Amino acid sequence: MARFRFKLIFSLPVLWILMLVFSSRPAQAAFLLLPMDETQTNHLKSYGIAYWVISKNVTIDWLLNYRGGSFMFPHNGLFEDECNIRGVSYQVIADAQAAAILTEIAAPDLNMDAIKLHKAPKIAVYSPKNKQPWDDAVTLALSYAEIPYDVIYDEEVMGNKLLNYDWLHLHHEDFTGQYGKFWARYRNAAWYIENQKEAELTAQALGFSKVSLLKLAVAKKIRDFVLGGGYMFSMCSAPDSFDVALAAEGVDICEYMFDGDPADPQAQQKLNFDNCMAFTNFKISMNPQEYEISNIDVDPIKRGIEQKNDLFTLFEFSAKWDPVPTMLCQNHEMVVRGFMGQTTAFNKNTLKPNVLVMGENKALGETRYIHGEFGEGTWTFYGGHDPEDYRHMVGDPPTDLNLHPNSSGYRLILNNVLFPAAKKQKRKT
Repeated sequence: MARFRFKLIFSLPVLWILMLVFSSRPAQAAFLLLPMDETQTNHLKSYGIAYWVISKNVTIDWLLNYRGGSFMFPHNGLFEDECNIRGVSYQVIADAQAAAILTEIAAPDLNMDAIKLHKAPKIAVYSPKNKQPWDDAVTLALSYAEIPYDVIYDEEVMGNKLLNYDWLHLHHEDFTGQYGKFWARYRNAAWYIENQKEAELTAQALGFSKVSLLKLAVAKKIRDFVLGGGYMFSMCSAPDSFDVALAAEGVDICEYMFDGDPADPQAQQKLNFDNCMAFTNFKISMNPQEYEISNIDVDPIKRGIEQKNDLFTLFEFSAKWDPVPTMLCQNHEMVVRGFMGQTTAFNKNTLKPNVLVMGENKALGETRYIHGEFGEGTWTFYGGHDPEDYRHMVGDPPTDLNLHPNSSGYRLILNNVLFPAAKKQKRKT
């Protein structure tokens, strides 16, 4: 049988067109880079993308101090589509470009590093189930970034449900059993009366004669959670009330309107600061008329600062030697706008010696952002209530984060949400 040989012949113009088409195609894309510097259109949702990718069992490189703490991970059409859906800026780069970035970061003379994020942490928010007359910045951030979380409260904590989670946020809370010291101003408000009644019923149902005793037991369970390797983050009134409650174990610091009997007049002298995580040698406020738990919080009257000048500076740590605080401080701005809360900032004189200060206003002698290790776990405390609402009042509407997608103050919250995804590391000394 005769063989027929076909030859495809192109005219010269056609060849030119084909050469132009193929030469214009980019090299095969291998990675997605989410820049976290000023070029990022939505910093907050970028964390949600990172969490979502990790949840798909894909490892991410968190590029510390590289373009504001950028994220890099293998390219996938689904990941690219999701960035477009959520309005997150990204760059498609070839594997050679990704390798070059990692080589640059590894240079010993550059304060950069790449940390592998490989496991999506299970997140819980300790918060009352009934509606509160204030919102919580962390739940706002989690919801906006589309990061899943569970709400738990006293029943779940006492039922040892914390064992199911890696990361815990303490909602605006008063662990001393004094209901946030709102009695003077809001004792006749329906929400205050409802909250007190609900707290008393819960305490009784769980076998406690007083709310303060239940809250102490909850604080000790949370302390054990951190001791065993958990990550804890809290803001506003939770940090100082948490340590005050632990220091006051066995001491009645609540006046009769809070628990039905008078406080111990020698309560201050009986505090045990060894029980505390972060604070020491503080003075508690025994006055029920005072909207203050202790002098851990800076005196808002003595601060004497205008909103436009209320700022704090983040510390720069060694990315290669101190990866944890470096992760927690990743930002596109190192000077962050301050904001108030029941606990606005932490009095530097009340910090334990081993507390790591990550953000402060040095001129005012106050710290805003602190961190520490406790047993196998870590805690981070952040002063203030809402990074985008300078003086958030009871009853004010929630902050709309669609108006603040590049908030440097909210980025600090989401740094804390994401850093447990990294392989656990201790600070080097």
